[in-house]
Amino acid sequence: FILFLAINIELPYYINSPGRIIDISKKIKIDSPYKPEGSFNFAYVTEIKATIPTLLIAYFNKEWDILKKEDVIYDNETEDDIYFRKHLLLDEANQNAIILAYQKANKKVDIIDQQLFITFVDTLAKTDLKVGDEVLEINNQVISNKEQISKIVAETKMGTKMNIKVKRDDQIVECYAEPTIQDNKKIIGIMITQKRVIETDPHIELKFKASESGSSGGLMMALTIYNYLTEEDITHGYDIVGTGTIDENGNVGSIGGVEYKLRGVIKAKKKIFLVPAGENYEEAMELKKKENFDIEIVPISTFDEALEYLNTLK
Repeated sequence: FILFLAINIELPYYINSPGRIIDISKKIKIDSPYKPEGSFNFAYVTEIKATIPTLLIAYFNKEWDILKKEDVIYDNETEDDIYFRKHLLLDEANQNAIILAYQKANKKVDIIDQQLFITFVDTLAKTDLKVGDEVLEINNQVISNKEQISKIVAETKMGTKMNIKVKRDDQIVECYAEPTIQDNKKIIGIMITQKRVIETDPHIELKFKASESGSSGGLMMALTIYNYLTEEDITHGYDIVGTGTIDENGNVGSIGGVEYKLRGVIKAKKKIFLVPAGENYEEAMELKKKENFDIEIVPISTFDEALEYLNTLK
């Protein structure tokens, strides 16, 4: 019984460790005549709740890091809130990737429906909004995209409350939010994530496990889909691993845990790693030099920049 408790009782800590890589072709079902010779792959971080055995392993393993629960879960949110956010971010990233890849390949893609959900509320925010709320109206304006919200916030005077109508647990609720200043920027301290219904030609389906989440695979998903839609194989026979968020305009955003992802790529014995330019690239290069890793790390700022690099692999 004591052994059972020691193995299974969760402690107030989380552990981050190097993950592995995932061949994205296994996540996609698409009507395409093109079959790449190489592959595009996600790099991911393994995050687990600590138990006594895993805590002991982490203590003696330099590649495993121990995080306090309060560093992972904020005071004003629950594990369900985090689950909701990470999985909605995965959906948004995949939808961004589909829209971008189809547009770049001159294929048909239409947004049929769109919902905007609150996926994070800052502890300093002056609001009664909650994670999971679907934003419907602000100051009697029907909201259809994030840009509308940013514009309304920018135009709202400090000290003025914005009237926000949301759907919460299938009920329409009237809420408020008051702008604050952080880092010289006017904000209301929330994160908005989009969920869309998309129709494409050719048809595409994505398959992810419940344990998979987050937005850091957006860049590689977009490259994979694009490769299935165009005749030229942009992998040129290489197995390419990468990480980075993507938006509909093709801009690549930074991610967390790049050091764990790099170690996972090394364990998988791959030689090319695409990472967001800037801090992520600098961090990855620092670890490469420190550990003398034999790998090419490529900084990427945009989708087009990734295509330009891949073209050099010929």
